[in-house]
Amino acid sequence: MKRNDSKSRSQRQLRVGEVIRHALVRVLERGEARDPGLEGVSITVTEVQISPDFRNATAFVMPLGGTDADRVLDSLTRAAPFFRRLVANEIDMRRLPALTFQLDHSFDNASRIDVLLRSHTVVADLDSGPNDQPSSAVDGPK
Repeated sequence: MKRNDSKSRSQRQLRVGEVIRHALVRVLERGEARDPGLEGVSITVTEVQISPDFRNATAFVMPLGGTDADRVLDSLTRAAPFFRRLVANEIDMRRLPALTFQLDHSFDNASRIDVLLRSHTVVADLDSGPNDQPSSAVDGPK
């Protein structure tokens, strides 16, 4: 499932995704997974997207500080059925979607945009203001 699907999700998909996200956060906080790749790692679950048929859920995650992201993602993928069982105990749903995990790159995109906004070109453009125009354009034709 792509992060920025062009189709908008239904209110029910958004609500179920948020319920699963909260349950997954509680499960990760307790640290019940005995995988060595997850020991001592704080994981942020930014979003859970549900497929239109409610059979699959993609959790977008990022370890705190972004360190060892690939190792953490491998551990989460390996333990996905285990997490699904724990999340099923947390929430009351007839059928819980299959969980998959993906790294969330929105933090990288946000910092890249921040760097661009602080660049000298943008700062100079903002300092000039919208009303500052060359003198020939302000004076008009003679």
